[in-house]
Amino acid sequence: MFRKNRNGTQHKLYFRFYLQGWLIFILTLGLASIVCALLQHITSSDVHVPMIFVLAVLIVSLSTDGYFYGLLAAVVSVIGVNYAFTYPYMKLDFSVYGYPLTFMTMLAVGFACSTLASHLRVQEQLRVETERERIRANLLRSISHDLRTPLTSIGGSISTVLEESSLSDEAKRELLTGAKLDAEWLSRMVENILSITRISGEASELVKSEELLEEVFSEAVQRYRKRPDAVPVSVSVPQEVKLLPMDPILIEQVLSNLMDNAVTHGTGLTKIWIEAKSADGEVIVSVRDDGCGIEESLLPHLFDGSLQFSGKNRSDGSRFMGIGLSVCRTIVEAHGGRIWAVNLPEGGAEFCFTLPEGGRNDDCAR
Repeated sequence: MFRKNRNGTQHKLYFRFYLQGWLIFILTLGLASIVCALLQHITSSDVHVPMIFVLAVLIVSLSTDGYFYGLLAAVVSVIGVNYAFTYPYMKLDFSVYGYPLTFMTMLAVGFACSTLASHLRVQEQLRVETERERIRANLLRSISHDLRTPLTSIGGSISTVLEESSLSDEAKRELLTGAKLDAEWLSRMVENILSITRISGEASELVKSEELLEEVFSEAVQRYRKRPDAVPVSVSVPQEVKLLPMDPILIEQVLSNLMDNAVTHGTGLTKIWIEAKSADGEVIVSVRDDGCGIEESLLPHLFDGSLQFSGKNRSDGSRFMGIGLSVCRTIVEAHGGRIWAVNLPEGGAEFCFTLPEGGRNDDCAR
């Protein structure tokens, strides 16, 4: 079933790009023809006609994939110029002086522009792949250390409880509570790893669906409230219904990570606010708290997975590697959005990310 769905998605993407290419081709050449027809009533000279169609060929070549549409635009333009805009009008006459040169020039323009556009797309794809590999390497480097430490702690705590019969009930409870917290942290880590796996799979694009923003908020908040140290959360969404294209599981993961981050690192935290508002064709989602804020030197590195420790106890730094925030960045950017964080003037921190419509001292560090 999964393989079938994936193939269906790939076919849909191919058909979308195929249709998009033809639309660009038809609209561009159609607009060029209309402009030339209008200019015929203004001026008796037809010198401008080849230039307009050369521009049209350039636009088609740069706006579509491969060589097909650019070269086809060049051939159609040459024939169209000869038939409709070169005397004798509405008649093909290949003996017109300079016509072979115009034909070769337009073909050369179409081929050169298509080649340039293809090279630019390859370079952009290489840049994206390099950035993805860098993020993945940072995550794997951090995870390899992070998973080992809590597993060792859980095993040691359980072994001590089973083997040391002289332990008091209070000591056993303390050891088992620590093991439970480590197990919960491992569960959140596994969820983040699974989120990265969903994005880094074979499919080139996320499979998005139209989701109600308020329902996604509700699911994330309900899951967050299961934490024993959860603080009150206030949710505010636009009055109008907001259906956004997204992978709801991944966006819930972003919200969960941001709320977990606030509770874990926001010293003095008493409340979290989640808000959404529309602006310039996108929705801005913010997760704000009234904690201690973020150390200024860490702000540029919060989402790149390079943080080595944070929190008052550096020996416990395995829990504070910023992996959750790095996952947030990967998910948001995969949706075509962006993510950032700021300190609030009144205290606390605010994490914001966008989704397209129809993204101080050590004891306060994150």
